[in-house]
Amino acid sequence: MLPRFKNVLVPVDFAEKNWSALDVAFEVAVNNKASVTLLHIIETIDEGDLDADPDVSDFYRRLKERAERELETMGQRFVEAGVDVHERIRFGKRAAEIVGFANEHSADLIVMSSHPLAESNPAASLVTLSYQVSLLCSCPILLVK
Repeated sequence: MLPRFKNVLVPVDFAEKNWSALDVAFEVAVNNKASVTLLHIIETIDEGDLDADPDVSDFYRRLKERAERELETMGQRFVEAGVDVHERIRFGKRAAEIVGFANEHSADLIVMSSHPLAESNPAASLVTLSYQVSLLCSCPILLVK
């Protein structure tokens, strides 16, 4: 059987729940000999935030440095297993950046953490990032709950 997935995208926000998605992405990557991209989006408040006053620029620079360290830690397991792993950081609105990155880089699977729908108010769960991406993206999405 030929591997189905060759380019797996894993959006992460460094929450504990990301580790379950990373476990699944690792298994998919190893079984399909796929490359993996770990993507972190630093959400900006307004357009032009990155070029705003020096204090704001310094704030985003520190967020990026922290993200680089976290991505390196998350990617270590993939490196040790010989999986081709890439660590990327983008600035902007999370859903739009994830979908845009997936399209630009021909991701054929997105693996991301999610949560079960709230039984008391299921409609409220549908506005979460994972469900937005699942509706907007053209490639398959595996939501890990």
